[in-house]
This record gives sequence, structure tokens and C-alpha cells, in this order.
Amino acid sequence: MKIITNPDKEIADSVKEGLKRTGGYCPCRMERTKDTICMCKEFKEQINDPEFEGFCHCMLYYKTLED
Repeated sequence: MKIITNPDKEIADSVKEGLKRTGGYCPCRMERTKDTICMCKEFKEQINDPEFEGFCHCMLYYKTLED
């Protein structure tokens, strides 16, 4: 398993800019709680799922099942 940043630089840069504006909270979420601080609780749970492969909600990170 590996976690990588989205290889689409435009998307990654846009999300990173949003993180700067929100003080580290997921820019795709309306609520600002400890669960929405990047890397958010939802994606951490997806990382722990051995079957999950894909992007986090905001598309900044990707979990691959390959080594």
C-alpha cells in the first residue's frame, strides 16, 4: 500500500491552496472540526480498509494497493 499526492498537478495545487485558505481543514467540507483537518478522518478510515483503493474526498491523496 502507498499513499501518493494526486499526480494531476493542477488539482493538487488547487486543493493545497484551499488548505492554506482554510487553515488546514478540508476545503471540500463546510464544517470545520478535528475530523475535517487534512488528512481527514474519513480518508484515514479508508486507508485502514484493506480493500479500499482510491482518492480521498478532496482528491489530494490517493491510496494504491500496490507497493
